[in-house]
Amino acid sequence: MSDELLHVYFDVIAQLLEVLGVSAILAGAVFALSEAVRNLLRRWEGQKIFDLFRTRLAKSILIGVEFLIAADIVGTVIIEPSLESLGVLAVIVLIRTFLSFTLEV
Repeated sequence: MSDELLHVYFDVIAQLLEVLGVSAILAGAVFALSEAVRNLLRRWEGQKIFDLFRTRLAKSILIGVEFLIAADIVGTVIIEPSLESLGVLAVIVLIRTFLSFTLEV
């Protein structure tokens, strides 16, 4: 298999991972919002609804971020392996890891 064909395959994989990441975030947001509306209609306490909504949304963002990090790794390390792109990847992973950490807390 030629290098060019491998690059095409890995580019498609990276794009698929990006789509999965965004889809996870969007699906989680829709789920969290629908659950919050349902609980609001059940007349739950406002703070409890907010806390549950925030927890559900944060979990979906975390899952989405993990997919996006995987896409960045595939796109940077396999498709464009240069010192500059590895530096950019390191910064992206650090930022997303910090974001993941703050969302978990």
